[in-house]
Amino acid sequence: MKIKLWISIVLVLLCFSFTPYPIDGYEVSGIKRLKYVQLVQQGTIKGTMPITGAQKSIKDIKLQLVGRNISGIPTADAELQKSLNSLFPSLHESYSIAVLDISLGKPVRYASRKETGQYQPGSVGKLAVAFGLFEELKKIYPDSYKKRQDLLRTKIVRAGKWALTDGHTVPFFDLETQKLSKRAVAEPDEFSLFEWLDHMISVSNNGAASIVWREAILMRAFGKSYPMLTEEKATEYFKNTPKSQLSELAIDVVNTPMRNMGITEDEWRLGTLFTKGAGSYIPPKGGSTGSPLGVMKFLIALESGKIVDKESSLEIKRLMYQTDRRIRYATAPALASAAVYFKSGSLYKCQPEEGYTCAKYKGNVRNFMNSVAIVEHTDGATYMVVLMSNVLYKNSANDHQALASSIDRIIRK
Repeated sequence: MKIKLWISIVLVLLCFSFTPYPIDGYEVSGIKRLKYVQLVQQGTIKGTMPITGAQKSIKDIKLQLVGRNISGIPTADAELQKSLNSLFPSLHESYSIAVLDISLGKPVRYASRKETGQYQPGSVGKLAVAFGLFEELKKIYPDSYKKRQDLLRTKIVRAGKWALTDGHTVPFFDLETQKLSKRAVAEPDEFSLFEWLDHMISVSNNGAASIVWREAILMRAFGKSYPMLTEEKATEYFKNTPKSQLSELAIDVVNTPMRNMGITEDEWRLGTLFTKGAGSYIPPKGGSTGSPLGVMKFLIALESGKIVDKESSLEIKRLMYQTDRRIRYATAPALASAAVYFKSGSLYKCQPEEGYTCAKYKGNVRNFMNSVAIVEHTDGATYMVVLMSNVLYKNSANDHQALASSIDRIIRK
């Protein structure tokens, strides 16, 4: 009987050891959504399996530029630039792009088009919020990344009005009943910091982004006392601190880390929290903008292990990998078997116009759509892309997808 029990334990451990990421990420992060995917993969419950490229193990996710001494944006490669230019004559003039080929065993190659063009970054800005949070985490536990991970996993915070309102649903998985449901975040909802980060990146929930930003502000304000901070104390802090001071602090928390690593204010900045509820506590200041150049600098720093430190960079890259589903650029069939670390962002606005009906992602005033992707193929082809556009009246998702296939073909030829 003891032998059978021992065999069962070994089989369970092996199952946990070799299940694909993001599935095995549950053991590290405590993100319950990942436990759901694990049970789907094991056949315990019904659900949709991740595509081939989304089945990478957590231990196989690496930073690709550590030790390769790449600092700043390289000079454009003539051949890659010519190939990239050939893709755009038939596309809208607003398209801006930066591409960096970092394939293993080959020289680094860079090409771009209107790389300094400024766009409303939309949800791409959530990567900067993650940067800010990890920066503050290191100040609390400068000598132990394990303690930072533990805090992310164990610190539970309530949504409150900060999460209101957002149409993006988030997953709720009950570990006991093994039931998954999805709905918009409500004021009473509570999640760990790791799960709020996951909601912010995986399903791009705006309420989660405001909450992660809120917690980064509280980390700055309370420092090493933050792990013991109660909701009552936090509420009191936001109530009694002048709003102008809160705006300054909010802007500093997410923007100063980018300035310190060489991203200028015009290349990428955030000035507005992501929900109206959060805006009632902290007024916007300075507006938000982004460019392919600024975001590419971020990606280079990420792959070099310089977003705070190697451990933080790797954690953010893992969060980008475990996206709930691929959309827009990342849906290209050519990328199905590749690992894709991805963030998309959009923002549209409509106004009355004869013969025009407003629709999602088809704004006639502004219609920003942005894609950020790190692509890793099993044959070693590895590259990074930042694509931004503002094509009015049209959902540009299909064009982003088509460009993804074309760029992949250019890189791999």
